[in-house]
Amino acid sequence: MMPAPFRKIRVKASLFVLLLLIATTLTLYVVTIRIMKEHILNEVLKRAESMSRSIAIVAGFSSLSQDIIAPDTFVFQNKDLNPDFEYVAIVGPNDEILVHSDMKRVGTTFVPSGGILIRRDAEGTLIKEVLGKTGRLFEITSPIVFMKKNLGSVVLVVNRSMLTGAQKKAQKTIVLIFASILLVGITGSLLLSSYLTRPIQELSSGVEELKEGKRSHPLRVYSKDELGRLTESFNEMTALITAQRDQLNKYAGDLEEAYVSTVRVLAAAIDARDDYTLGHSTRVAQISVQMGKEIGLGRNELEELEIACLFHDVGKIKIPDSILLKKGKLEPAERKEMMRHTEYGTEILSKASSLAKYIPAVRHHHEWYDGTGYPDGLSGDKIPLQAAIMAVADVFDAMTSGRPYREAHTVEDTVREMRGQSGIQFRPDLMDAFLRSLEKLRLGIHNGGRGTT
Repeated sequence: MMPAPFRKIRVKASLFVLLLLIATTLTLYVVTIRIMKEHILNEVLKRAESMSRSIAIVAGFSSLSQDIIAPDTFVFQNKDLNPDFEYVAIVGPNDEILVHSDMKRVGTTFVPSGGILIRRDAEGTLIKEVLGKTGRLFEITSPIVFMKKNLGSVVLVVNRSMLTGAQKKAQKTIVLIFASILLVGITGSLLLSSYLTRPIQELSSGVEELKEGKRSHPLRVYSKDELGRLTESFNEMTALITAQRDQLNKYAGDLEEAYVSTVRVLAAAIDARDDYTLGHSTRVAQISVQMGKEIGLGRNELEELEIACLFHDVGKIKIPDSILLKKGKLEPAERKEMMRHTEYGTEILSKASSLAKYIPAVRHHHEWYDGTGYPDGLSGDKIPLQAAIMAVADVFDAMTSGRPYREAHTVEDTVREMRGQSGIQFRPDLMDAFLRSLEKLRLGIHNGGRGTT
């Protein structure tokens, strides 16, 4: 299905061509009708003028022999053969009507009409447009001259209504012709707009797919004109961009893998400062990721959660060995300094903008659900989700790891004690997710050193 923008372009193109075609057709129609009317009028007047002169010649010869029958017969024959003639008359030099197609008017006096003079030729023939009883008429008056003597005139009157009928008949034919031309033009304009917009639509679709990374086949080239060459250039550009994008994706994948590996090495280095915490960050990440899967986190969210877990104790780099490696329980001042590792972690991660997204989880993974945790005393849903997940996993691994001053708790004892903290230290829903995760991970007792404080 054609996208809306291209339907608009096609409609605009078709409408423009259609309007141009209609304007051109109407202009040609008006000009043709005008020329046709003038041509028919000229032809009718030429025929009437020729007929009037012929009658005048016959009347001139007949006057020599004083034969009135010949012109009379000629007048009646021409009137019968030409229904568009209103009447034909031969008028003597004293304006007496000698012959008339209407026998009743023979012998009466001919009264010249006023009318509008259309033209006068060199032989004295007059053509006037007059108003008669039946409407507008054309009156052609040809002098009868024989031996340079004026013997009267021939008056031939043409009914304009007959002329109008002929014009209407011709006009209908012209209308049909121009309607056919217009229909063919409309069809052509639609085909032309489709021809013009099809390659543009193909190019636009290609650009959209290229932006979304979907294009896997070259665009179809519809013609060998400028649009066709543009499409070919686009195909070449697409192939180049796709190759470069694939290469960049490979580099990005390698870089991300190297970055994660570096983080894992850093986390291992932090944990290695104390034999009891060796592997702690990795185990916290493993549990947290499984919990994230249980609550429906997406792939990217799980990756960020894993990296945050590996960073969660990065602030312990600034904790003195005298505190971090102390064999006995910490004094209040020492414990206070140990608690600052979340703030130190925040400070370290803030040095790089790309690591800023891990700060909320690192800073708040010791907050309690009831608001009695540290460093900011957040409670409930105000605690970032990653931090709340990490808090559960961190406590579990710490309790099931050994200390110089205590042995590791069993999984059963740890789970029982942590259940009692649901709704106090831990989010209830995350506690449920943690219990489901334990069954899938089949975790045992971890032997290690210092975990969390």
